[in-house]
Amino acid sequence: MTFNLTRDEAEEFVFAEAELLDDWQLDEWLELFTEDAAYHVPATDLDKTAEARTSLFYIADDRRRLEDRVTRLKKKTAHSEYPRSKTRHLVSNVRVKDIDGDSATVTTAFATFRSKDGVTDTYIGSARYRLVRSGGQLKIAEKRCHLDLDGLRPQGRISILL
Repeated sequence: MTFNLTRDEAEEFVFAEAELLDDWQLDEWLELFTEDAAYHVPATDLDKTAEARTSLFYIADDRRRLEDRVTRLKKKTAHSEYPRSKTRHLVSNVRVKDIDGDSATVTTAFATFRSKDGVTDTYIGSARYRLVRSGGQLKIAEKRCHLDLDGLRPQGRISILL
């Protein structure tokens, strides 16, 4: 059976993901990922072909590390996110780029706003998803966010999920 994915279905999926993040429904967000998923945010000075095993990434999580990240973010001891930031994830330019066997590559542009302690930080960039179907549901096998920033200043860190 050939993998099939429409742009409308891809849009609905990434918009729903953004809503889960903004509503701080992190357990439900985590369920969007496959058991062998990867979540990567390369350093801003790397090109889009960089690999996490050979280059410094801000975030290079497999599923287990992603679960640990979600658990930490929900604790009061996560000082950078307690009380949690207010975020707004805006997603646009959703495109189904490739369908290869049992997966599809979907690309988006994003702007994520993080507001905390009277300061609003803006993270802009593009995301590349590799989506698969599991039990009839779309799942994220890989999400890679490329930040279109010169560096993480003034933010200095990424304490939220993009």
